[in-house]
Amino acid sequence: MADHRPCTARNETPLERADLNFGELLQELRVTQTGVQILFAFLLSLAFTPRFPDLDTVQRTTYVATLLLAVLAAALFTAPAALHRSLFQKGAKPRIVQVSSRLASVGMGVLVLAFTGSVLLVVDVTTSRAGGVAAGAATLLVCLGLWGLLPRLVQRAGAAEEQHSAGEQHKAVGPRAHESVGPQAHESVGPQAPVRAAAPYRELSARRR
Repeated sequence: MADHRPCTARNETPLERADLNFGELLQELRVTQTGVQILFAFLLSLAFTPRFPDLDTVQRTTYVATLLLAVLAAALFTAPAALHRSLFQKGAKPRIVQVSSRLASVGMGVLVLAFTGSVLLVVDVTTSRAGGVAAGAATLLVCLGLWGLLPRLVQRAGAAEEQHSAGEQHKAVGPRAHESVGPQAHESVGPQAPVRAAAPYRELSARRR
């Protein structure tokens, strides 16, 4: 049986959480699929341009490799939809979300290589091979920085901010708790100590009487 107990601060069940995650993943895939479709159409149109027969071996190899990378990226980005359709209403939504997330991550890496190859090819054909290599390397670095390094920096900044706010709350709550507990403890314990200490003497004097 599926677990329907709340698992988050939003009082969501695991199935509700999986539905939400899958919906967010599909929104991300729609954005990336648009870029893949534009790139794929551009690469297909290059084969029918007048200058395409004049490409040398390196340029043709770059074109074919980039085209195959674009096809692979498109297949990876559309695989979650096919996976969801094949396992629809079979209680596998959490597993679908996990596998789809991995497919999307791999697809992003393949798309980076496809972008790099496209820029390399275009700049190589229009200017020079050295310029194409430089432009391709710059494209690779920019994509890795925005898609790989930036999320980690944001995550670290969020974790540091949470630790700082937690420390400030601890410092603010600590003195207040000490002030609220301290006088009450002294008032409750202080007067009772002499009374308890004097109790045996009172009993002894009463027996002597």
